[in-house]
Amino acid sequence: MRIHLIAVGDRMPAWVQAGYAEYAKRLPRECSLRLVEIAPGKRTKGADVARLMAEEGDRILAAIPKGALVVALEVKGQPWSTEDLSRRLGEWMQGGRDVALLVGGPDGLDARGRARADLLWSLSPLTLPHPLVRVVLAEQIYRAHSLLRGHPYHR
Repeated sequence: MRIHLIAVGDRMPAWVQAGYAEYAKRLPRECSLRLVEIAPGKRTKGADVARLMAEEGDRILAAIPKGALVVALEVKGQPWSTEDLSRRLGEWMQGGRDVALLVGGPDGLDARGRARADLLWSLSPLTLPHPLVRVVLAEQIYRAHSLLRGHPYHR
């Protein structure tokens, strides 16, 4: 099983790239994490935000692997504890389907991405910077996997 983190945004700061890479490399092949960066639309003064979101949505939908379980990261989604995520991760691994995690841009995820999702997951009721979400997701997936394996990382 592969987890595809499909996120709007590119040209991330070095600390984001390093943080994401640190946790992604810790995951084993049977639960690998792959980042797919979606180019954001240019948000200039007077830009048509709805059009930009729709274009980002097109690119996100095109990046979802065929047959993947789709999880949209949404502030109005269901909050999961680390234990919840670990249980779900175990189920996903047993199911053998790839998983696509969708992270929208600065204005959120296009409605079609939410509609395409099998699950809506909220990391927090807080508004998190999108670069930080990548690092948090990678760390939590690693933590959930270590919990599944009885590794002492999760205490």
